Formats: sequence, structure tokens, C-alpha cells
Amino acid sequence: MERLQKYLAESGVASRRASEEIILAGRVKVNGAVVSVLGSKVDPAHDRVIVDGKPIAPKRKHYIAVNKPKGYVCTRSGESARNKIGDLLPKEWSDLFSVGRLDCQSEGLIFMTNDGDFCLKLTHPRYGICKTYLAQVEGRVEPEMLTKFTRGIKAGGEMLKAQSARLVSSNNTSSIIELQLAEGKNREVRRLFESQGLIVSRLQRVRIGPIKLGELPAGKWRALTEPEIKSLLPKL
Repeated sequence: MERLQKYLAESGVASRRASEEIILAGRVKVNGAVVSVLGSKVDPAHDRVIVDGKPIAPKRKHYIAVNKPKGYVCTRSGESARNKIGDLLPKEWSDLFSVGRLDCQSEGLIFMTNDGDFCLKLTHPRYGICKTYLAQVEGRVEPEMLTKFTRGIKAGGEMLKAQSARLVSSNNTSSIIELQLAEGKNREVRRLFESQGLIVSRLQRVRIGPIKLGELPAGKWRALTEPEIKSLLPKL
């Protein structure tokens, strides 16, 4: 027996947190009866689980690394958008969803999966999976500014903070900074620089945990290896 929200996540319905919302909304039936109580358990071998009228069954799990190009959105294939990250993958993987987000104008490494538990562990702050970015900024960035970033800056009612910030190069017209973030709040890197009156002209994520973007071309994907998956989730 296992918890219903975990079963939904492992079946690729949604992340575990999103699956809890689906259960609370009364969208799940087990053996013909609506189940809307969190913590309810199912027997995968014998129980029939239906979400929004569709039978659910565990699927083969996929873990894909994508080099998202600028101009693509992290939207599921069924949703409306012109350039969706799911369009870069084979059509038979239409159930895969992005692990976290990169905004439309950002590029670089992002994972796609149908494993909700994997998604949760890589995006929830308590697991501390760090993401590394290269930001090209208009104008000169001084080292003192990066110290502010690592101490934390209050903006829009939130505390924005980089785990580390390193000046790669800087001149009067442009600077390149490497930042490492643990939480990844919405547009956090851009908002850090905006708080100092600077605009990010290019933002690329180059690493998630121990996995580097490497030589993966823009718009291309590759499957994560078993050792890579284990290195991301050492406590599994």
C-alpha cells in the first residue's frame, strides 16, 4: 500500500504537491468512489485509480536534460503557447513536465520528467539542490554588489539571496557573473540585478546540482544516466 498522492506523482499525473491539490479537489476516484482525503492509501496491484475520468497506471519514468533555447516557455504540451519546451522532445513523451522553470527569455539546463517525486525533491527548498547561472548584465558590476547578493536583498516582500556570486568579467558596458541559488524564486536572478538598477541581457543556467549543461546544443536533449539520477537524489 502507498499514499495516493505518491502514487499519482509516480504515475506522472503531477508533482506530489500538485497531486495533493487534485485529491482535495475531488478529482480522483479509487474503485469507483471519490477520494478527497490526503493520506488515503491505494494498492497499485489491485486498486483502479481514475483522475478526471481517465484511468491512471504507473508509467516508465523518464529523466531528461534539455538545453532550453531563449523564446521557449516551460509549459506542458497540452497548454497553449507558441514555443513550448515539450515541443523539443519526442511526441510520445507528451506527459513529461519541467522540473522547475526558466522564464521565456532565459536559456540553459532544465530537466523534464514524469516522476513527480523527483520533481518535488529537486524544487523544494528543504532539499537544497543548487542551480548555477551565468548572467550577462548591462553595465559594470562591482564586487561589493555581489556581497549584497550573498547577504540577501529584500525585494517585492521576499528575501532574494544567492548562495555564491562570482565576477567572471566586467567592463563599462557589460559584466558576466556566475551565481548559485538554492531556492530559485520566480525570476530571482533578474530581480537581484533589477534591485540594483541593472538589466540582465542574457541568462543561462549551466548547472543543476552536480549535473552540468556541458556541450549539449541549444534545443537538444539527452537522457540522464542512472548514476546522474542517483547523484541528484543521494538520499533516495
